[in-house]
Amino acid sequence: MSLTERIDNDYVQAYKAKDALRLSVLRMVKTAAKNRLVELRRPGGVLEDNEMLDVFVREAKQRQDSIEQYTTAGRPDLAAKEEAELTILREYLPQPLSAGELAAAIDAAVTELGATGPRDMGKVISAVMGACKGRADGKEVAAAVKRRLS
Repeated sequence: MSLTERIDNDYVQAYKAKDALRLSVLRMVKTAAKNRLVELRRPGGVLEDNEMLDVFVREAKQRQDSIEQYTTAGRPDLAAKEEAELTILREYLPQPLSAGELAAAIDAAVTELGATGPRDMGKVISAVMGACKGRADGKEVAAAVKRRLS
């Protein structure tokens, strides 16, 4: 079952169960997916799983940023709502990399690219993010690569 089909099925189940939060999140994801199709100039088409994963990663990242901003602004009520949405989004994302797996991916990228110093950071980060799509946060990867290459 593709990710798009899974979302459609879960959307119908949430609708029948009257789960307003899940329904809202899935509706938002479906809208983001349609917007992405328009950006790709394929309206009416279907996103592939890796493209749909990009939509989920982007939406999860937006929720994380909102949580940080609401927490800083002293709005725990809004931060809690965003956290609940993020929890639902994470159900569709792949399992995050452990610290050891991330270190191994960075080491492999450094070896493959022949990176020697901080000026090669961008290439290594791009390689790791491509290899670990949806499984690693960009900030964590950048910090780990910086530590590794410094």
